[in-house]
Amino acid sequence: MNTKLNLTGRDFLKLLDFTGAEIEALVSLSAELKAMKKAGVPHRFCAGKNIALIFEKTSTRTRCSFEVAARDLGMGVTYLDPQGSQIGKKESTADTARVLSSMFEGIEYRGYGQEIVEELARYASVPVWNGLTSEAHPTQIIADLLTMREHFGHLQGLNFVYMGDARYNMGNSLMVGCAKVGVNFTACCPEKYFPDAKLIAACEGFAKESGAKLRFETDPAAAVKDADVIYTDVWVSMGEPVEVWEERIHDLAPYQVNAALMCKTGKDETVFMHCLPAYHDLKTQVGREMGEKFGRDAMEVTDEVFESAQSIVFDEAENRMHSIKAVMLSTLENLQ
Repeated sequence: MNTKLNLTGRDFLKLLDFTGAEIEALVSLSAELKAMKKAGVPHRFCAGKNIALIFEKTSTRTRCSFEVAARDLGMGVTYLDPQGSQIGKKESTADTARVLSSMFEGIEYRGYGQEIVEELARYASVPVWNGLTSEAHPTQIIADLLTMREHFGHLQGLNFVYMGDARYNMGNSLMVGCAKVGVNFTACCPEKYFPDAKLIAACEGFAKESGAKLRFETDPAAAVKDADVIYTDVWVSMGEPVEVWEERIHDLAPYQVNAALMCKTGKDETVFMHCLPAYHDLKTQVGREMGEKFGRDAMEVTDEVFESAQSIVFDEAENRMHSIKAVMLSTLENLQ
């Protein structure tokens, strides 16, 4: 491998644990592994190893990305869904970590509180990777940065706008990732949906080092002016009560990404991104039920934008696999 990156034995729990240089190196390694995949070059660098995937929250992209990435690297995969694991029920997180460490070379966790994956890592003797928690989604951000670099040719100085609830995993992780690699980050939402003040303060320090600028706006038109990227996520996440929908729709409807908003950037080159799944139409069970209940044909993004030439969401979705492959390989092997 040409990319020099030594993360051997380290956990991948949140981007706060990594420098901007390490994050950019992971993006570069993702690109290198993607090129090998596209060229049909075998890269079974982890042959003989095995990993465990703990999914307390189910997912299409995360599960497929980890499984395909692991198999491309030559590893065996064991998937543990909410019914297949006793973590936190009949067996403590600490005990689970120690048992799995004796059988596997790496452990992925996707679920609820960040404290769960942190405890898993504390007691595991092998690398632990965060596939998503309520507070952080670090593998998604490596994929997002890769997608942005592919499209624009660079990251430094890009203007990135996140529309919607910025308090949780995507808003948090995107702000950290952008601040550390020099991407200008704007969160646009009502003030009560701004990220945590302590995290903002930390990111302002990262931004000062990288040259990035952070902004927090309540006016969508002001937020998206000169934007290179407009990004959004679902307004209600898996596991949240259905009663939350009414409040979120009321508060966040003015922040929907639609064609009118995309035109306000002043740039023809602005792209749209979304970590998926997206409620851009009524073709899903949840989208249909909530759409009919609240009289809407779309939620956080319109179908017109989602299906437009400006949308690069499926490039972004593919890059989850390449970025996850880079994370696993770099923490399992000393790349020189």
